[in-house]
Amino acid sequence: MDLVPGLSFFVKDRDGRFMALNQRGCEYCGVASEEEAIGQTDHDFFPRSRADEYRADDLAVIQSGEPIINRIEGAPETAGSPRLVLTTKIPLRDQKGDVIGVAGFSRAVEQTRSPNDSVAGFSAVIAHLQSRYDEALKTQDLARISGLSVSQFERKFRDLFGTSVRKYLTRIRIENATEMLLQTRLPITAIALRTGFYDHAHFSRTFKKQMQCSPGEYRQRHQG
Repeated sequence: MDLVPGLSFFVKDRDGRFMALNQRGCEYCGVASEEEAIGQTDHDFFPRSRADEYRADDLAVIQSGEPIINRIEGAPETAGSPRLVLTTKIPLRDQKGDVIGVAGFSRAVEQTRSPNDSVAGFSAVIAHLQSRYDEALKTQDLARISGLSVSQFERKFRDLFGTSVRKYLTRIRIENATEMLLQTRLPITAIALRTGFYDHAHFSRTFKKQMQCSPGEYRQRHQG
C-alpha cells in the first residue's frame, strides 16, 4: 500500500484503534511511522468533530456489515483545509464471519477520475465554505456554484457527504474556532463573530453540543 501514489490505507479494530497504516496514512496522522499510530484512535490525531464523524462511519460499517463506498469527506488535515478525499470503508471479518474491524482506503478527490462533474462541482462548494465560513452563506448561492437546483443540491450533498450542508458548515466553523481558541488570545465573543455565529450564546451552545465542553473550558483544558 505504500507504493500506491496518493492512497491512504488503514485498518482499525472494533474500538477504533489503528492496527495498520500505510505511509500516506501516517502523514495524515502526523506520525513518522506506523508503530507510533498503532493502538491510537482518530481522536488522538484529528479535531474532535471530524474524528467523531470518522468513528460514526466506522461503527456503521461494523454494526451493519455493509461497506461505505466512495464517501466524500474533508481531508484529515488541520482545520480550514478545503481539500476533499474519497473514502471507502469495508468490514473485516474473522473465520466465523463476525465483523472484527474495518479497512479503509482514501484518495484526494483531485487524484480520482469521476464519471461526471459532480465531485468537481462540490469541490468548489467546499472551497467556498472553507474560505467564507464567517459569512451568512445561503444555500441557493451554494447550489448555484454546484450547478444544481436547491433541492438537487441538498439531496446530492447529503448523499455525498453523509450530512446536511448546514451541519457541514457548522463543523468547519467549530474547527476554525478551536484553532482560534488555542492560537490566539481573542475574547470568546470575538471568536464567535469571526467564525460566523450570531453571538456569544449561539456560539457557546453550538460549541458545547459538538465538543462536550464550553469554549472557555476547551481553551483552559488544551491551551497548556
